[in-house]
Amino acid sequence: MHIKLIWVGRTKSEALRSLTDDYLRRLTKFVRCDVVEVRDSAAAADEAIKEEEATRILNALSQNATVIVLDVEGQQWSSPELAGQIEKWQNASAKEIAFVIGGHLGIARIVSERATHLWSLSRLTLTHEMARVVLIEQLYRAYTISRGVPYQK
Repeated sequence: MHIKLIWVGRTKSEALRSLTDDYLRRLTKFVRCDVVEVRDSAAAADEAIKEEEATRILNALSQNATVIVLDVEGQQWSSPELAGQIEKWQNASAKEIAFVIGGHLGIARIVSERATHLWSLSRLTLTHEMARVVLIEQLYRAYTISRGVPYQK
């Protein structure tokens, strides 16, 4: 299985970029994982921004990918539930799981419609950069739960 993390823009905070890189290194011990940073839009109108970013996100997705869009309105999973979901995808022979984080205006409807699941990390509002760290840390935690590695405690 391959995990693809797709998000809009670069992580500007050095501290958060360092955390993202650290958890990504840990995660890649369990699963092949790539990050795709799509360029954020310079359009003037909000809808034009979302549409342009949506096009870039959709172009980054593989045709057969299982797509998980991070959305505040999505379903919430505990860490053990996420581990179980990952095991289900593996058992179903999913080749690629793509996790998508939108830009500062959120995700265009066309991207959400492409999603297999809408997932909410929290009911709290997180910055996009912080959401990246939480996403990768939770994926790492899920793999440690599945493999019985002590980290999850």
